[in-house]
Amino acid sequence: MAIDVRQWLSQFQGLSFDNIGTWPLLPRAVVWIVVVVACAVAGKFLLWDQQSEELERLRTEEQTLKDQYRAKLQQAINLDELRRQKELVGQYVLTLEKQLPSKSEMDQLLSDINQAGIGRGLQFELFRPGQTAIKDYYAELPIVVRVSGRYHDLGAFAGDIANLPRIVTLNNLNLTAQRDGVLALDATAKTYRYLDEEELAALRKARQPAAKK
Repeated sequence: MAIDVRQWLSQFQGLSFDNIGTWPLLPRAVVWIVVVVACAVAGKFLLWDQQSEELERLRTEEQTLKDQYRAKLQQAINLDELRRQKELVGQYVLTLEKQLPSKSEMDQLLSDINQAGIGRGLQFELFRPGQTAIKDYYAELPIVVRVSGRYHDLGAFAGDIANLPRIVTLNNLNLTAQRDGVLALDATAKTYRYLDEEELAALRKARQPAAKK
C-alpha cells in the first residue's frame, strides 16, 4: 500500500489557529505531539533540573548530618575518657600556674635567684631587672645578670635556677675567661608571672578599640 504524502501535506494547507478544533486529524495530532514535547522539554529545564539540584543538595546535607551524628556518637562513647583527659589537663594547667609567681611574690623570686648564685660561691657583678613585658595571660620579666666563678660552680648555679619552684630560664649565655681560672657568665634570666584580675581587665580594655577596627 503506497503512502500518499501529497494527501497528507494537503491537510496542512489553509489551516488557521482560530479554528483548531476543525482541523483534520493529522494536523491536530502533530500539534498535540509538539505541545507534549515542548512541555516535556520545558519541564526538564524549569522543574526537573531544579529538583535534581535540590535532591543533590539534600543528599549532601544528609551525609553531613550522618558524619556529625557519628562524631557525636563517638564522643558520647568516649565521654568518660574525655572527662578524665579534661581533668588531667586542668590539673596540668593548675600546676603550671603554681609555677608562675604573682606580683607580690616577684621580690622573693629575685631573692631566690640571687641566693642561688651566692650559695655556689659566685660573685654577682650585675643584677639588673629589665622592663616587664605584658603578654596575653602572663608577664615576662628579663633580668640581666653577670656572675663570675669557677666553671663547675657556674654549671651548678644554672642547675639550681632550673630547679627553682618557679619558672626561670637562662637565655643569651656567654662565657668569658678571666684570671686564675675564673669565668664570667653573662646571661638574661627570664622569669614569668601570671596577670592579676586588674591587669587582665586593663589588657582587655586596651584591646577593645583595636578589635572594633
